[in-house]
Amino acid sequence: MKSGEILQTVSHRDYPPPHQPWIMRQSWHELLFAHWPIAPATLQAIMPACFEVDTFAGEAWIGIVPFRMTDVRPRGLVALPSLSQFPELNVRTYVTHNGRPGVYFFSLEAGNPIAVALARSIFHLPYFNALMQCQRIGDTISYRSHRTHRGAPAADFIARYQPTGDIAYAQHTSIEAWLTDRYCLYTNVGKQAYRANIHHLHWPLQPAALEISRNTMALAHGIQLPDTDPLLYYSHRLDVLVWPIQKIQ
Repeated sequence: MKSGEILQTVSHRDYPPPHQPWIMRQSWHELLFAHWPIAPATLQAIMPACFEVDTFAGEAWIGIVPFRMTDVRPRGLVALPSLSQFPELNVRTYVTHNGRPGVYFFSLEAGNPIAVALARSIFHLPYFNALMQCQRIGDTISYRSHRTHRGAPAADFIARYQPTGDIAYAQHTSIEAWLTDRYCLYTNVGKQAYRANIHHLHWPLQPAALEISRNTMALAHGIQLPDTDPLLYYSHRLDVLVWPIQKIQ
C-alpha cells in the first residue's frame, strides 16, 4: 500500500499521527502476538523510573512477538536486499508517559547485524544479534531464534504457530485493541526517555495456535512467565511508517 493511503486512514486511532514527515517505512509479515499476564508491581520494579506500567483490568502483560520484516528503508530510498528483509523477535510490555500509551521493548532480536547496529545507535533500542530462521509451509510458520550478541544474556525461541480463524478487527475497548493499538514506542538511555511515533492501518487479527519447544526470551530479562496459556493473535501483513525518535521530558 502507498504511504499516502496509509496516512489517510486514521479513524482507528485515539490521536492523529504527527504532522512532521515520517522517515522510515517497513512491512511486517506473519506476525504472532503471544501475551502472558504479569503482576504490575513485578514489571514496575524492573522498569526505568520514567515510565509507568500500563494495565488492562488490573493486569500488566508481557508479549513475545515473532515476525518477518521486508521493505525496511528510509524515506525516498529504495530497499536494499542486505538491509531491508530479516526476521525479528521482540519482548515487550506496555507503558504510559504523561498519559500517552505505548510499547516498551525489553529486547528486540534481528537476523541482520547491520540493522541491529543502526537501530541501537539511531533509535537507542535494545536490539540484539541472533541466528534466526522463519519458514512458512502452508499456514504454519516455523520460527527459531538463538541470541548471539556478545556479552548479552542467552535467549532462545523455537516454536511453530499458525492462524486458526477468520480476520477480525478489534473493538475499541477490547483486550485485543489494548494490546495491539499502540502508535508509539518508548525507550531510554539512563534517565533520558525517548519516544518514536508510528502509524499503520487497523490490525487485521486472526485467532492463532502456538506450539513452543523452547522459550527463554522473557527469562533472559529476569521475568518468569506464568504457567498459563497465552493470548494469541496472528496478522499476515501490515505496512508501517516510522517517525524520528525524540527526547521527552
